[in-house]
This record gives sequence, C-alpha cells and structure tokens, in this order.
Amino acid sequence: MIIVLKNHTSEQEVNELMSWLSRFNVSTNLVQGVHSNIIGLIGDTTHVDIEAVQAKECVESVQRVQEPYKNANRKFHPDDTVIDVRGRIIGGGKTQVMAGPCSVETEEQIITTAIAVKQAGATMLRGGAFKPRTSPYSFQGLGKEGIDLLLQARKVTGLPIVTEIMDVSDLDLFADIDVVQVGARNMQNFTLLKELGRCDKPVLLKRGLSGTLQELLMSAEYIMSEGNQKVILCERGIRTFEPAMRNTLDLAAVPLLKQKTHLPIAVDPSHATGIVSLIEPCALGAVAVGADALEIEVHNDPKNAWSDGAQQLTPPKFAEVMKKIKALAEFMGKPVDDAQ
Repeated sequence: MIIVLKNHTSEQEVNELMSWLSRFNVSTNLVQGVHSNIIGLIGDTTHVDIEAVQAKECVESVQRVQEPYKNANRKFHPDDTVIDVRGRIIGGGKTQVMAGPCSVETEEQIITTAIAVKQAGATMLRGGAFKPRTSPYSFQGLGKEGIDLLLQARKVTGLPIVTEIMDVSDLDLFADIDVVQVGARNMQNFTLLKELGRCDKPVLLKRGLSGTLQELLMSAEYIMSEGNQKVILCERGIRTFEPAMRNTLDLAAVPLLKQKTHLPIAVDPSHATGIVSLIEPCALGAVAVGADALEIEVHNDPKNAWSDGAQQLTPPKFAEVMKKIKALAEFMGKPVDDAQ
C-alpha cells in the first residue's frame, strides 16, 4: 500500500500517521521525493482500512500495490535512485561505461587494458577474478590474485572496479571492490543476495539466462529487503530458441523496467550477443532506449584471451565505439560521465 502525503505536511503529522499505522503490524517506509512524499506499507495490509487512512488530514491519496516487489517498486519510490561510486553517478542523468577484460589474466594485461579504456572514455573498470564457466575444464579465473591485480589497476587509473562474486564465502575478498557483480547464474542465489543486502556496497545484479523481469526485480528485492538500496539491474541477454547469437538481447526490457522500478539499468552487449561485430550497434541501441550504464568487454589481445575472446573489443575498436556512444548519449540528454 502507498500513501501519498499532501504538500506541506508537517513532520509531527507524519510521525503521528506512522505511529497510527504501526498498530496494523506493517512496516512503514517514508520516501521524500522531489514532487511529493509518500509512505510505503510493507507486509499484510489486508486489515488496513483505506477509507480510514484517506480520512487523515495529511493524506492526499491511497492505493494498493499488487506487485510482490515493494522496495524496488517505482510506486514506492517515484524518483530515480542515484548511486555514487567513487564520484561516478549511476542513475543521475549521466551514462557510465564499465569496460575491461572478461578475465583478469596478468598484471600487464589488466594494467594495459585499464589505461586504454580510460583514455578512450570509460568511467569504470570491469574484470573477472572469479569466472563461472559452463565447462569445468575452462579457465575459472585467478581468484584473490585477480582481485589484487584489479586493485593495482585502480591505483594506476583511478577507475572504480566492477567484478563478479560467485560464492558468499568469498565476500571478505571484496571489501575493497567498488561494485560487486552478481552474474546471471547467481541471480536467484538467495543466500548470496541476502548477504549482499547486509553490505553497504553497490551491487550490479544481472538478469538470469531465462529470468523474467519480475524474477529479476524479486531478486533485487532480496538485496533491498536486507537494507542495501544500492542495486543496479543489468540486462545481459536471455536464452531463446535463436541459436545465431550467444543470447538474445532484450532492449525492450530497459524502458519497461524504467516504468516498473526506480533502480538504474545497465546493459551488457558483450554477453548478450557473444559476437564482437554486434557490440557497437547493441551498445548504441542500449543508449537509445535509456540505459544508465553499459558494460563492455575489452582486451588488449583478444585473439589470445584466456576466456571469451570472440566477444572482446580491442582498445582501438573500443575507442571508436566510445566516440559514437558519447555522441548519442549527449544527444539523448544523458552524457557520458567525464569524471576522470
């Protein structure tokens, strides 16, 4: 249930209303927006009399919410959520570009690539230290060593780091990581999500291979219900009957999610297609439909990459793509963040 308050409602009136609502054994959440303030009720609201609430002097309107996700629901939080990552603002009218290799391989590889993507205009560095692979015989990542190399790259470039966690037992290793990524295969790892919800750290939550949008939002709800409101949703392609690409990029999900949730939306065209020639048009398409961030794989030597070389841009090609991304983002009114 959502209660919209009248303008100029006093703090005392709000406190009295919330105290009165507490008798119904529901949680109350006051959200102060730009245009209006609302109180969201979470829990069993079947015993709350809408007419009695509506009769309160400070109440403008009341409506029930049918969707099972509450914290992530735009009805509860009309204004867009803005997440600050070391000065890079995600969801605040700027476009962020997270770029870097699929896997961290060597110190030379990650430092060289990090410098190159920053020079091209990337605002954050992505790189895999832990890698969930379909085959147990494929390279699984360097683990802690990979995280240490990412921290070195951040020291050299100043770029915030985005990297994926696979198991809750590794959480301590992510203490200095700026954005913790939850991969598609872990979208419904609820134990991991709840633990990340207890951390004061931004979480990039990727849509599962066959996940519906409601399932994605419910996974975000797991994180947010534990107190962490810093969630970034990521569309990275879903599995369909089409075999020509690695996945099918669902760009329509971006504007539809914008209607349903206040959380910022990222798009990963690299995993969505798995084909290097498709990354540029899909990245531009993501900007056009309103994505707040892009996650693009870039490798200094993709032909010899230890994983997913076929979907990683070279630094020169990434620089070309970034010029177009910047131009389109500027036209769309969401320029690429120039914080360096």
